[in-house]
Amino acid sequence: MDSEEQRDNQKMEKKIRELSSDEAPILTEKSGLREEEMAMKEKELLSVSSKSMGDEAPLLPNAQNCEQPSPSERKTERFTLEGGSPNASAQSLEEMEIKYAAYVRHDIYGTLGKGEVSWKEKALLLLALIVVVPIRVVVGFLILLTYYLICRLCTLFKAPNREDGQEDYAHMSGIRRSTIIICGRFLSRAMLFALGFYWIKEEYVIPDQSPNGLFVKDSSQIDADESSYRPGAIVSNHVSYLDILYHMSASFPSFVAKRSVARLPLVGLISKCLGCVYVQRESKASDFKGVSGVVTERLQAANHDKLSPMMMLFPEGTTTNGDFLLPFKTGAFLAKTPVLPVILRYRYQRFSPAWDTISGVRHVLLLLCQFVNYLEVTRLPVYCPSEKEKADPKLYANNVRKLMALEGNLTMSDIGLPEKRIYHAALHGNNQSSILHQKED
Repeated sequence: MDSEEQRDNQKMEKKIRELSSDEAPILTEKSGLREEEMAMKEKELLSVSSKSMGDEAPLLPNAQNCEQPSPSERKTERFTLEGGSPNASAQSLEEMEIKYAAYVRHDIYGTLGKGEVSWKEKALLLLALIVVVPIRVVVGFLILLTYYLICRLCTLFKAPNREDGQEDYAHMSGIRRSTIIICGRFLSRAMLFALGFYWIKEEYVIPDQSPNGLFVKDSSQIDADESSYRPGAIVSNHVSYLDILYHMSASFPSFVAKRSVARLPLVGLISKCLGCVYVQRESKASDFKGVSGVVTERLQAANHDKLSPMMMLFPEGTTTNGDFLLPFKTGAFLAKTPVLPVILRYRYQRFSPAWDTISGVRHVLLLLCQFVNYLEVTRLPVYCPSEKEKADPKLYANNVRKLMALEGNLTMSDIGLPEKRIYHAALHGNNQSSILHQKED
């Protein structure tokens, strides 16, 4: 039995040797191909594993790159994903300033208001902080308090209008309303004077021709019965929070404001007397008009009733450095009523009153430290829309924008608020010191 098994085993070994000798080249060739395939697979596996290890390295407790990115690095990374550069190099900064030119500051304090200044400028700042700023702060507070007390007295025992979530005294009539308007215009101009705007240059310009609409030479020439020519809104370019003070002193219109403004000390009651329309979350009530609906009603009311206050609207939706005009939103033109275009320009030598790329506190402080501020106003005639413009609010808005850009010598830009946020994220996410040095150069 054992011998038979041995013979069988010997036969099997012989056949295996014969097969191996006959197919050796084929096996060798196949094995070579397999080795190459295995080598390639090993390389792919190594590359994939190295990538995965690189991606997961911050999560490993013993990895070298286990530190979490700082907030500035996260902002830089977010800006890089949106098309920006992670390094604030001279080239990338120049590219940003060209692309976002409408938001670039050009005064001596730099983009963020933190640039290096000369010793002469430092001496002027110190002198202003000691002498000018305390006087302006005290005078400004007294003006604000005085007007608050006037508004409190005029609204005494008078309930505000409450409709569609709004609360205001815009339609209050008689001696109360007249007192609020007269005192408001006078004290607004007094506030501008306290801030260094001693002279305001106003110019009335009659354009040679309008894009499509009909011009009325001056709003003061409109008769009480000519409601078709009475403006429902003042439309203006937006440069600074100071714009509101000027328009209050000139026309005392109503504004669109955040709901939180109504709860501010002193300012809250004043905003209600102005008749501000407050932006709030949309209500689910079936009769809720929304901010757009309330604004449209206000514009139509001002157009038909000379006692109703006009609305002051900034159709750009955000501020610029004052040299550009952004695309207009259609909110001011949906009511199909005439508008009064006004163009503001802040001339400066040291500090620009334009509110861009700089914090509010720093901006107010540097503004108070400026001995003299300048404002130039260009008033255009009332713009009455054509039938074609009434049917197309975008056309109406674009034609008014082109007219304002032409008469105000402003450059039209196609960017808007999203681009402004990207630019601000880039400035605050990149190396700020290199940005400031570049600005000074």
